[in-house]
Amino acid sequence: MSNYYDLKAVNEMAGGDEDFVKVIVETFLEEIPPDVRSMSEAIDSNNPKLAYQYAHKMKPNLALFGLDLMEQILVIEAWSKGKTNQENAGNAGRKIADKVTLAEQDLKKDYEL
Repeated sequence: MSNYYDLKAVNEMAGGDEDFVKVIVETFLEEIPPDVRSMSEAIDSNNPKLAYQYAHKMKPNLALFGLDLMEQILVIEAWSKGKTNQENAGNAGRKIADKVTLAEQDLKKDYEL
């Protein structure tokens, strides 16, 4: 088991159906890494509205996989509302990208994907 993700909530939702868990993992791997890249590009391009859209879209999946990145998501959402600066959003985006990358690597290894 990985130190970068926690499938407790996924397993509870799946009710012991390992095939369903694998489908959820595959869907996460198909959708979240590209969204993280798009969010990072939006931050780098000083586009807080687009960064917010990606961060907000990913929030439930990041929580479902136990990635503990809500603080960073909230920083990006605050940036979109003018309550923090691009540098803080960039730092938060890098933390999200780093942790998602590590979780992605472990999920691929653990589920042989």
